[in-house]
Amino acid sequence: MNYIALKMLMGDRGKYLGIVMGLTFASLIMTQQPAIFVGLMMRSYSFITDVGLPDIWVMDPKVQFIDDVKPMQDMELYRVRGIEGVEWAMPLYKGLIKARLANGNFQTCNVIGLDDATLIGGPPQMLEGRLEDLRRSDAVIIDKAGAVEKLGVPGPDGKPIPLKVGDTLELNDRRAIVVGIAKTTRTFQSQPVVYTTYTRAMMYAPRERKLLSFILVKAKPGEDPKAVTERIRRSTDLAAYTQAEFQKLTYDYFMENTGIPINFGISVTLGFIVGAAIAGQTFYSFTMENLRQFGVLKAMGTSNWTLLRMILLQATLVGIIGYGLGVGLTSLFGWAMRNTILAFKFPWELLVFSGVGVTLICIFAALISIRKVIALEPAVVFKG
Repeated sequence: MNYIALKMLMGDRGKYLGIVMGLTFASLIMTQQPAIFVGLMMRSYSFITDVGLPDIWVMDPKVQFIDDVKPMQDMELYRVRGIEGVEWAMPLYKGLIKARLANGNFQTCNVIGLDDATLIGGPPQMLEGRLEDLRRSDAVIIDKAGAVEKLGVPGPDGKPIPLKVGDTLELNDRRAIVVGIAKTTRTFQSQPVVYTTYTRAMMYAPRERKLLSFILVKAKPGEDPKAVTERIRRSTDLAAYTQAEFQKLTYDYFMENTGIPINFGISVTLGFIVGAAIAGQTFYSFTMENLRQFGVLKAMGTSNWTLLRMILLQATLVGIIGYGLGVGLTSLFGWAMRNTILAFKFPWELLVFSGVGVTLICIFAALISIRKVIALEPAVVFKG
């Protein structure tokens, strides 16, 4: 019976391919769009992830996410250092400053000021130069994406010439010499990231009474970071979060205050609906055209359970093929976009998500056909 079911399914190539293409489209949309969504949301807290050494981030209580910088007074750093359980606490400056390029163009950059002595908070991976080179006069380190794309100067052929070690630019009318190129995770706003020392960042930054953006804290060995975090909150009235808590704070802000989840949710829902409509309608049409064959099988004594199993086999086959093609196309898309500005992250959970979606579509399509076949009278074979 399984062989007969497959012969019936593939006998009409047009409808068979139509069902498969409908499920492929649904699977593609239900994996590709969430993968872009996950990539975008991970970029919202990518800077926190890159700064992996500290256990705790301390900031102004009004801060809502990583880019919502509300400067503190420098004295807060010394207050945090004096709290029980703190092994070390280092300053971090984070701000947007316009850079002037060699051709006179301006580009807003994310300037990161690291503690002069320890350079804690630096880029996760150096591609050229050394992190210690920041201690040289007027030194800065640029992230690779920024150096190649937005900070590149257009050449004679119109293509940007990447910023390289030894090149200079101006930050707030002060000279900055590139001493290294780093690899960092792209941020949500995809602005170039410029690393320098904390003291030099104070010179680059516009004059303000408060300039300390964050305090990076490491708990002593054996101390619970959450307990140290609570002590910092009680003793200083500042906001303190573990790395995971700060990532969640940033993630929640973007989920609640932007239209990103709604936009991607609509895309995925439409993909599901369109896929279900195409597969359901085509599968129903296929069943109607084969009613006589099902009637013959019933007249020969085939039970409803056997017919139901045949239909489920047909739905399962097209579901597996459509799901596999959709996931495969998503993987190819992600591979093709791996070095572009597009955010794309494909965790295994998305395979389960799209698999459940395709399964529901197949069940919907099968139920429409099963209902018609179960109610079928064998006498239909003898009607003209």
